[in-house]
Amino acid sequence: MGEVPGTRHCDLLAWPHWVLKNLYGPVGVMFGKFYAGEEEVTAAGHRIPAAPASFLPVRAAVRRRDPQFLRATPDLAAALAAADDDGRDVFEHIPTEWTEIRTWARHLLPPAKPSPSSSDRPASPPRSSS
Repeated sequence: MGEVPGTRHCDLLAWPHWVLKNLYGPVGVMFGKFYAGEEEVTAAGHRIPAAPASFLPVRAAVRRRDPQFLRATPDLAAALAAADDDGRDVFEHIPTEWTEIRTWARHLLPPAKPSPSSSDRPASPPRSSS
């Protein structure tokens, strides 16, 4: 990803990451997000080296373990725990017009995290310029 003046990579990746998790979680696919230059720490306290570039990794879900990553979103955690790759087209019921996509995506937004900084909240779907 290149630079967008006044916007952090975590803000650019938040909404696509959230939508992908909701589309693919029920079929057993997990998405993560890493930002260039930002170090992270695992739940066990182990350091994760800084990513050289911002990216959204994808992998098969581990149904016994991965729902713990989704504790703040119990419906998504439950969908992942019961995931079944039944061959469905996850895009089948997604609208194709941008205004309809924005309306559809609004119901997927996660609850706001209690934080003193609003920069920790996922970005809203981009607004149409038309």
